[in-house]
Amino acid sequence: MFLVALVLGFATFGAGCADRSPSTVDSEGLEPLGIGKEVTVPITAAVATVVAPGDEPRAQLRPGYGVGVTQEVTLRTDYRIQQQVNDQPVRDFSPAALTIPMTARADVDGVDLTVGTVTTPDPALNKAFTNADGSQAGLAMSDLGAITELRMAPSPETPNSARAALEQAFYQAVYQSVAFPDEPVGVGAVWTVHQQITGGVTLDQVTTATLVSRDGDRLTIDLQVNQTPTDDVWTLPNNAGALDIQGYVMQGAGTVTVDLGLPLPVSGTIEVGGQQTYHDPRSVSTLVQTQSTRISWTE
Repeated sequence: MFLVALVLGFATFGAGCADRSPSTVDSEGLEPLGIGKEVTVPITAAVATVVAPGDEPRAQLRPGYGVGVTQEVTLRTDYRIQQQVNDQPVRDFSPAALTIPMTARADVDGVDLTVGTVTTPDPALNKAFTNADGSQAGLAMSDLGAITELRMAPSPETPNSARAALEQAFYQAVYQSVAFPDEPVGVGAVWTVHQQITGGVTLDQVTTATLVSRDGDRLTIDLQVNQTPTDDVWTLPNNAGALDIQGYVMQGAGTVTVDLGLPLPVSGTIEVGGQQTYHDPRSVSTLVQTQSTRISWTE
């Protein structure tokens, strides 16, 4: 039962995205959040603090796209997770990588997203996505570019496996987005973005952003990401108990290019990974979990 509970829990905790805690698992994978209806998930607040203001000239960074602006962009996600219990063989529970083309359109409430033809190396999942064309998503944004809300509305014909995979991909992307500081900054500026990621374990995520270059509205930003648990216990989903956290390392880096006149990044890659060690006091078992998440954007 120890290993089964972990397999059910890995998508909730491993992705470090949202407190999904799925209650059932069907033959196609984890049960998605919503079946045949739109689901809205609030995103925890991101607080940006300037460390160094950078060179002159300095200016406030603000999204400047108008209502009706559209953008064609492709999101790629690759999430890898391996687990080992005691001295048992290492098991790989990695879901398939996804390539998600989408059309983003700015409106008065944020950004509406229409999903195109999603592809994946997994033949069964690739087949499931044949009915997902036209699925909808949406982002509510703050004045500083922080995502405050995620809306998901897969098309009614989308199978559960495709729904769950699409939801997880968007969660991963949302928590690797960039928020701007309130103060004016110039090239060379450094700011931190603090955000809590809730799940079985609540994580403090601190992203250090450096404005490498600016060409008009186009910004190139280097990112360093570090996550630490706020507690020393992982509460498993489905009332399966709790594990002591004996070690936790999760960090990464990347570079993104954003255009203040467009809703989504135009290019870039961010990869976050590490290893965690957990102890089950009931069975005196130890779990070692190795994971990584790679998010990339291309126009």
